Amino acid sequence: MRLVHPLSVVRDEQDWTYQDVVDIVAKTTKRSADRRKAWKWENWGVEPDAESQEALAAALGVPPGEVHQLGWPGWLPDGGPIRTGFPWTMPGTLDALDDTLEHAMPDRRGFMKLGGQALTLLASQWLSQAPNALAAALAGGSVDEQLVEDLEGGLPRLRRLEAALGGHRARQLLHTELATVTGLLKEASYTEKVGRRLLRLDAELARLAGFASFDAGLHAAAQRYWSSGLRAAHAADDRALGANILKSLSLQCYDHGLVVDALALATAAVEGAGHVTPRTRAMLLLRQARAEAACSNRVACDRLLSDAERQMARSSGTDDDPAWTGYFDAAEFHAQAATCYADLRRQRLAETHFATALGLMPSAKGRDLATYTIQSARTHTALGDADHAVHLLETAAQLVATAPSHRNTARALAARAELPMTTKDPKVQRLDQLLATLSA
Repeated sequence: MRLVHPLSVVRDEQDWTYQDVVDIVAKTTKRSADRRKAWKWENWGVEPDAESQEALAAALGVPPGEVHQLGWPGWLPDGGPIRTGFPWTMPGTLDALDDTLEHAMPDRRGFMKLGGQALTLLASQWLSQAPNALAAALAGGSVDEQLVEDLEGGLPRLRRLEAALGGHRARQLLHTELATVTGLLKEASYTEKVGRRLLRLDAELARLAGFASFDAGLHAAAQRYWSSGLRAAHAADDRALGANILKSLSLQCYDHGLVVDALALATAAVEGAGHVTPRTRAMLLLRQARAEAACSNRVACDRLLSDAERQMARSSGTDDDPAWTGYFDAAEFHAQAATCYADLRRQRLAETHFATALGLMPSAKGRDLATYTIQSARTHTALGDADHAVHLLETAAQLVATAPSHRNTARALAARAELPMTTKDPKVQRLDQLLATLSA
């Protein structure tokens, strides 16, 4: 079960129902104990009045001063913070990875815990801190290059499984792989070269586990994986991999409407990536362009799209692209550009690029096909073609059923809410049945 709000965490830990919450408040305030009030606090973003908050805080042992200082829902004891203050050293990196391995899998918080200053500080530290020379471990068995190569050889399979199975099913497997490699870093002996490869492997596994959690709607867990993965990439002195993790954090902020934070993280990724291949540069520039578009910065977005297009034109099959850029092809380029134009309400341009992207995208990329089919449906709705939007959403719902994704389910429901059609329409009734199956 995902915990969608800090109040969800409190109820889960206290074993409270919605009725228990309003009964606690009513006992002090003498107000009605309608359980729907607590449901709205948790699911609709409704803020309880000051008297109700004080009553609930008293039951939880939270001092009144903390309630006034932190505000709703910041004062709720929602399972503890995500620690980000580890030193940017090898011991600090291992401590961060241990903390993630201990807390990320049981973390079911479906809301972001880090935001604003905490995220931008993490990005600025990554930009400014120079990686220390790696000190090889002295105890334990020896790790040679062949073993690292065998471990690295499993990454393509893990990437395919995560995309095919969906984040909820894949995250346990990725977490276990991350624990294995972290254990080698802590307990084995190895050369500096091997140590950097292990750190790079850990960083990529943390990135994948973070994305799996993100796809499953477990946003605090995703932030745990990504913040520790960023440190592992930093310790390995792999600037491009660190930039890719910041790109993921930026996307999470974008999804939550935190567009200023999304732009700060995407900008840091571009600035700190170092010397990268043209395709990698284009990928990072497009994330920055999406953030600029979300901020309604049309001129900046157009400039970045042009830069990204030039970089893509320079890329070739002989470039030594990182393996994690494998998903970023011409189809993905057009899909990302289309999303920028949709955010800028340039719907005709958006639909042209979505059509190109969907025409180029292979059927094996079921989750991505679902994502951009839904986005295309929203564009058709905005253009006044609701019938075609319904058809696209039906197609997307079938794709989501085979490639499960909490994010795509939420997107499909949001796109359905935008349709200007009555529920008596047979096409809409059929679509609603499909979406109800996904939600269940």
